[in-house]
Amino acid sequence: MSPHGITALSTRSRTLTVTTALLLTAAAAAALPATQANAAQRDDSRQHCVVSTSGGAPQCYASFTEAVERATGGRVTDAPADAREAVRDDDFRTRTRQLAGSRAAQEDGEVIQGTFFEDSGYGGADLTIYGEGLCDGDKDSRDWRLDQLPEGWDDRITSLQPWSNCEVWLHSEPELNGDKDGPFKSQTPDIGSIMNDRTRSIGFN
Repeated sequence: MSPHGITALSTRSRTLTVTTALLLTAAAAAALPATQANAAQRDDSRQHCVVSTSGGAPQCYASFTEAVERATGGRVTDAPADAREAVRDDDFRTRTRQLAGSRAAQEDGEVIQGTFFEDSGYGGADLTIYGEGLCDGDKDSRDWRLDQLPEGWDDRITSLQPWSNCEVWLHSEPELNGDKDGPFKSQTPDIGSIMNDRTRSIGFN
């Protein structure tokens, strides 16, 4: 083979190598958004969390139905799968009030008192707080309180839904300290600028 032939072969080899490398890079770049999307989907699949006013770590589930079943000790097993649907469901609201009057549910500390949302319009992740019973509506005292929001929920709440006749007070510091706003007496698609993304503890009356 002539020297020119060797040179041509070498050039084609380098071209093939570079082309292969570019194709592999492009394939990896194309796969990255899919990987990120899958990760986001996994995160979103456990965005319905519950926590008790008596303490303990929050537990998160793939649907609001499962979250409510946990919060009520299995007393309610057919809540809407999406918390946004529950906010607009008059039947579900009635059932939460009925459950709040159950002596057994009160003794077990399994009365739903409020659901709190990451985004306006009841969007994003949600956190449902449950405790030992009804609220009495006395604005000068707090029947139930969560002195510290669970990890990941500080400065995150933008909309809310009280349950079980409770009125909600939002506080900017733990143990009901700092700035506050309330009472929120009914479904609130936007809590307003005073406490938006600032809440760190919650009181119920």
